[in-house]
Amino acid sequence: KKSEQELKDEEMELFTKYYVEWKGGRKSGNTSYANIPRFYYRLPAEDEVLLQKLREESRAVFLQRKSRELLDNEELQNLWFLLDKHQTSPMIGEEAMINYENFLKVGEKAGPKCKQFFTAKIFAKLLHNDPYGRISIMQFFNYVMRKG
Repeated sequence: KKSEQELKDEEMELFTKYYVEWKGGRKSGNTSYANIPRFYYRLPAEDEVLLQKLREESRAVFLQRKSRELLDNEELQNLWFLLDKHQTSPMIGEEAMINYENFLKVGEKAGPKCKQFFTAKIFAKLLHNDPYGRISIMQFFNYVMRKG
């Protein structure tokens, strides 16, 4: 028979073993959790001046990069001109339409900032029951203005 102290020692040993396994100390068969990137970083405290300045600067750089991606007024006017020039007849009432072939031509001429909008996915998203397989130029232009 084991003494009371030996039983307590064994119990503590087992408890420690299972606790370490439960906390992730032992490598388990599934280590995919180790590949998940960290997505939350706490906000710097008021006394962490350097971290606050770093956060402000990185935010400013991010916003500058995003604003450079936006289309300016001249680029929007150029896009509208190209869309209008490449419209596909017949019109539906007052609505100018464009087919996929002309859509791709405009995409080539519109410039690098506009390239992201000239995809088959976006064309298909805006395609609504047109018997000629076209989209509305106005709807596409509004889409670019909202997303860009």
